[in-house]
Amino acid sequence: MPVALDPPPTYPVNLLLTGRPVLVVGGGRVAVHKVAGLRRAGAAVTVVAPHIEPALADDPGLTCHHRPYSQGEVAGYRLAIACTDDAAVNAAVAADGEAAGVWVNSADDPANCHFFLPAVAHRPPIQVAVSTGGASPALASWLRRQLEHEIDVGRYTDLAALLAETRAELRATAGTSEHGGWATALDNGLGELVATGDLEGARHQLRHHLGLPVEPMAAGTP
Repeated sequence: MPVALDPPPTYPVNLLLTGRPVLVVGGGRVAVHKVAGLRRAGAAVTVVAPHIEPALADDPGLTCHHRPYSQGEVAGYRLAIACTDDAAVNAAVAADGEAAGVWVNSADDPANCHFFLPAVAHRPPIQVAVSTGGASPALASWLRRQLEHEIDVGRYTDLAALLAETRAELRATAGTSEHGGWATALDNGLGELVATGDLEGARHQLRHHLGLPVEPMAAGTP
């Protein structure tokens, strides 16, 4: 009989963690994976566990404490992840986080999560996050792999650079970068122009849709 799915509503965000203290409670295989993602985001990670995998313990960029979690210590951090093999410890970290106002994710334990970690397809500067609200991490990971195959790194890197450049100008000119012309330009072949190397044509089209001054196209430009 199918299980009824009713995941709680969530508000997706991308956190800026550079230099911010994050606690990981647990030192096993799951912790290795979680720490890798946190390190990529620039977080200042502390790992607490009686046993810590060498991949973590030997990393000079981490602070490691070889001991059990101490009640209430999550209060000294901005974010925490509990990934021990002891459900009681994970629940305690979540409860301490709730009391201290610290967001806690408890691996494979949605009931003790204040946030869910999505599966991320990462092709700088593009990140696509997939979440099932904790219902099926396996499905989220599978969808992430499908999306990775769809992201053409070169095309989207150039497109993102053009959009960022134009966004800065629009904000300086109009006081905001909110404009319906972004969607219109993207829906009308902007990406295809970039993919074929016609950056001048793409820039011309984008500026036209945003109402920015448009220079005459160079002779011979399609």
